[in-house]
Amino acid sequence: MIELEDRHWWFRERRAILRRELRGLDPRGKALDIGAAGGGNTRVLTQMGYDALVADYSEAAVEAAKKRGLKAVHADARDLPMESDTFDVVTAFDVLEHIVEDHLATEQIARVLKPGGTALIAVPCDMALWSAHDEAVAHVRRYSREELVGVVEKAGLDIERVWSWNVLLRPIVAYRRKESTGFDLAKLPWIVNTGLSAVITLERYLPVKSLPGVSLFLRARKPSASDV
Repeated sequence: MIELEDRHWWFRERRAILRRELRGLDPRGKALDIGAAGGGNTRVLTQMGYDALVADYSEAAVEAAKKRGLKAVHADARDLPMESDTFDVVTAFDVLEHIVEDHLATEQIARVLKPGGTALIAVPCDMALWSAHDEAVAHVRRYSREELVGVVEKAGLDIERVWSWNVLLRPIVAYRRKESTGFDLAKLPWIVNTGLSAVITLERYLPVKSLPGVSLFLRARKPSASDV
């Protein structure tokens, strides 16, 4: 997974999305990366100037992050061992879909965010794409926009934006998932990885974010006293 995270087009473009979403925010604050795996997104946070911390349920992921020089703790997203109102940014990319009680995770995200803080969340979307891949990576669900917005709003966060990602490649993904027998992210030949990177980069500039994709991204804000 760590090797894939460094080179695979899917992970690289998601890091680019994170960088774009962090622009305009104050980089001097604290950030929490929930479910960070090898810490690829956490490194983006540190590069952007944040004091970043990995929180992952997997002991192996925590050790991998530490070996990469990142601060990391073992934690359950449903019961984070952090004080309330601590972080300026909380990221949770591909976390909620693994948790039956996803509302507990979003409540924890809201709790540890400072008032005015930003949450960035990504989840797989559309149960029509459910396949052996989802079962292999222990997904509980794939989300609709309404479901994702609902569980985040219920936690008390204000939704700023929701958008689809991996729209252009959805037909290919849908076809592959029908044939899938398990985890389907794998090391690709250089030419294939480069070609898919070009397609997903093109998506940044096209008006397709409201169309069905493979993933959903959500940006939300914790209300502050000035909002009242």
